[in-house]
Amino acid sequence: MVFRGTITDAPDFDPTADAEALYSAMKGIGSDKEAILDLVTSRSNAQRQEIIAAYKSNFGQDLIDDLKYELTGKFERLIVSLMRTPAYHDAKEIHDAIKGAGTNERCLIEVLASRNNKQIHDMVAAYKDAYGRDLEEDVIADTSGHFKKMLVVLLQGTRDESGVVDADLVQQDAQDLYAAGEEQWGTDEAKFIMILGNRSVTHLRMVFDEYEKIAEMSIEDSIKNELSGDFERLMLAVVQCIRSVPMFFAKRLYKSMKGLGTADNTLIRIMISRSEIDMLDIRECFRLRYEKSLYNMIKDDTSGDYKRTLLNLCGGDDDLAGEFFPEAAQIAYKMWELSAMTRVQLRPTVRLAPNFDPAADAQALRKAMKGFGTDEDAIIDIVAWRSNAQRQEIRQAFKSLLGRDLMKDLKSELSKNLERLIIGLMLTPAEFDAKMMRKAMEGAGTDEHALIEILVTRSNQEIHAMNAAYQGAYKKSLEDAIQSDTSGHFCRILVSLVQGAREEGPADVERANADAQELADACNADSDDMVMKFMSILCTRSFPHLRKVFQEFVKCSNKDIEQIIKKEMSGDVKNAFYAIVRSVKNQPSYFADRLYKAMKGLGTDDRALIRIMVSRSEIDLFNIRKEFKETHDASLHEFIQVETMIGDTSGDYRKTLLILCGGED
Repeated sequence: MVFRGTITDAPDFDPTADAEALYSAMKGIGSDKEAILDLVTSRSNAQRQEIIAAYKSNFGQDLIDDLKYELTGKFERLIVSLMRTPAYHDAKEIHDAIKGAGTNERCLIEVLASRNNKQIHDMVAAYKDAYGRDLEEDVIADTSGHFKKMLVVLLQGTRDESGVVDADLVQQDAQDLYAAGEEQWGTDEAKFIMILGNRSVTHLRMVFDEYEKIAEMSIEDSIKNELSGDFERLMLAVVQCIRSVPMFFAKRLYKSMKGLGTADNTLIRIMISRSEIDMLDIRECFRLRYEKSLYNMIKDDTSGDYKRTLLNLCGGDDDLAGEFFPEAAQIAYKMWELSAMTRVQLRPTVRLAPNFDPAADAQALRKAMKGFGTDEDAIIDIVAWRSNAQRQEIRQAFKSLLGRDLMKDLKSELSKNLERLIIGLMLTPAEFDAKMMRKAMEGAGTDEHALIEILVTRSNQEIHAMNAAYQGAYKKSLEDAIQSDTSGHFCRILVSLVQGAREEGPADVERANADAQELADACNADSDDMVMKFMSILCTRSFPHLRKVFQEFVKCSNKDIEQIIKKEMSGDVKNAFYAIVRSVKNQPSYFADRLYKAMKGLGTDDRALIRIMVSRSEIDLFNIRKEFKETHDASLHEFIQVETMIGDTSGDYRKTLLILCGGED
């Protein structure tokens, strides 16, 4: 095994001198925390064990006890954990996960899915030594069902590590997994447990490739369809670790710092356990998958001595790096391949209401707005629970039956964000998009992010309908409006997108290779030529074709298209191209990220929140919700509840958004 850690043996190591330095740092009133963290994080774990022994020999005291006494909080947890051997550290994490009332299933999953046979055996022995108990018995007593069975299989530490692959068995296993899940009603969980729990990593990677050909979906998507709860999470973790342990940990680290609060136990556990094994690869996978380096994420999310220690373990900032490590290049190539294979079924959260009566709804809305005061609840319960097509019928019925304009009445009765949201829901999608484009360009400043988001994510048909609605509402073409409000290459990109002339259809492999090579060559041209070449491909080719282009780009340049855009371009041009790449890779994930940014930071960007919730509610908001939960480890529902609380004293705006959201994940 090639170790690619950030912590290695310190040269000219003297355990006695280190023990004396630590003793001095803790002597007297107060302790020199900086001296402690700098020393501990610049020694390997094996060297730390020698320091512990030297400390006891020289001072007759237990170093870990002294550290616990002198330090506090997360910093103490981190330093003390660094002083344990890997096996005892894993044993303690598992013990903490199963002791007491509740069980930390995510910790069990993370540790047992990611360790090799030797690490498992060492941990089982350390557990017995430290707690006088049998780890398998404790896990069995604390878990149940198929989740328990798979944990017990992993605890045996008997995965085939020979590296020998039998091609016939690969075919057989792929077929057996398909037969155990997608092919039949119900799932044969035992087959999944046996194959995923015992076969070698090399073998299983080939099985997953064969499975995709048979099932026309990834093994991950099948697991999500067939399994549930902790068992589903465990099997997904095993698959992720088979594909790439560093990518698995990159995702876990991201989730530990994203969402509502930091999961410090997870952050500490991973930074310690991987610092001498594969932290360099984890860093690279992190940069590949997310928008910033692990180093900067830790810097932004933690503080004080705790932060300094974590940054020492992290070992460096990758935001300025360009080339891939070999491990990350293979993962990047595979990620684009999986993106192309995935058949995503788009699922809305708002559907046609049953037993629909537009006349009754029109009368009920009039009643809610007549007289003194407005019945906001009645308005919300009608508008948010109807599809857009049904809302158009209500608008028509309101005018036919009552001789009044429903939109004008709603505007006069409602205010602030609730008014914007309800009016947005009552407009047709084309009218709404046209209005959002107008809002993004009117007044002093321009909301470039809104222009990008709309034009990048709409189909040709939706763009043509929006153009017509814009012309009808504002007596000016949308293209002219864009040209008068933006400039330079950014203007050209938007004008290209607003034509609604993107090619449609599958990838052309030969042409994709040529396009990838042209993009790679353009990276060496001057910036103007580079932008124009990127525009000619990114703004015109179909999304399936671009997936193949971006995959081949990794092969011919050993670089990531997203990183090149972020490194070589700037401003709105960078943001526009980046949005295209993100949309091509996974559009629901792109929207999930936009929603997160709309609600995080100083104040909520309500216009962006409204725009996405309204425009995606009948298309793919359910998928966006799932991506939000997957990435941020908190549900969209939860975020809306928390982040809209301050500015929405009545709760009506929040209530409407939550109805559109469609449920808690």
